[in-house]
Amino acid sequence: MIIDEKEKKEGKNEKLLVDLCECLFLLAGMFSSELFSICVPCLLKFALKKDEEEEIIKEVEVALLALSNIVFGEGTKELYLNEIKEIILHHQEHQNLTRLAYQSAWDFLIFRLDNDESLNEVIANELHFGRESTKELEVLTRNVDWKKKEEEMSKEEANEVLLITGWMKTIKSYFDSCKLWNEEYVELIGSVVQIYRTAKDNYEEIRYWCVFSLRNAAGNGFVPVDELLKSGAVDCVLEDIRKPRLNHEITYHSLTFFENISRRLKREKLEKMEEAKRKELKRKVLEKIEEEGYEDIITSFHGTFCLLSRKHYPLLSLDVSVYFVNV
Repeated sequence: MIIDEKEKKEGKNEKLLVDLCECLFLLAGMFSSELFSICVPCLLKFALKKDEEEEIIKEVEVALLALSNIVFGEGTKELYLNEIKEIILHHQEHQNLTRLAYQSAWDFLIFRLDNDESLNEVIANELHFGRESTKELEVLTRNVDWKKKEEEMSKEEANEVLLITGWMKTIKSYFDSCKLWNEEYVELIGSVVQIYRTAKDNYEEIRYWCVFSLRNAAGNGFVPVDELLKSGAVDCVLEDIRKPRLNHEITYHSLTFFENISRRLKREKLEKMEEAKRKELKRKVLEKIEEEGYEDIITSFHGTFCLLSRKHYPLLSLDVSVYFVNV
């Protein structure tokens, strides 16, 4: 239907084409490069509308949300880069998008990063992902009463929590793929740590994505280890290990965080630092772990990461804290 509508010479229904493309991206897991080349420019053209009418704003939101669902999909940046940059930059100046639409625009761009490393410069230094995501998280967290449990929240607060969760997923994906460090990410990592501490008692999903984001940052050779130490990320993950009845996957990400740091501190070339500086940084990290009494536990778990990362854990106690004691 999409191809037929696109190829019509006369009587082409642009709104129908937009609706069909949205349905495809929201419902289908895979699609051809031909459909990518038709639907992406179509939805971006629609999302470029700057009309302030509520109905148009909502339609733009749906178009960008559909685009954010394209985790995979082949297509050159000529199909989307100028348009997505214009959408993001215009919003930064005029605040014309909904918060969901803005986060969705970033998702679409960051999911293209794996296939095109040249987007690193655009995301970090032209569009200022670190600054913008930190700003969004600061606004969103101010609007939530974190002492309430999720079931006690108003609809507005619940929506804010969903948006924060979405941003955490975006940040997790970005630190998994980025290959360029920007000083703005210092505040971003600090913001992730702060949200973890604010939300850890009542919001396990946010806690999960915070730890996942920090684990990816620790494994990324472009994120300085000393910044993870100064930002409180190491303390944050240690706090998570101390919590009773840990979620297995959170445990996996927490332990992998330390495995990543240990691996990186052993590889001087990757960090490009002097030997004396590397040794001093390693000493600080190990002292932090030793202060909490977790050095042996983390070392003992070195061989269990594959088990913990599986979806089912038939060989592991349901209460991982018991397993810590046994170790």
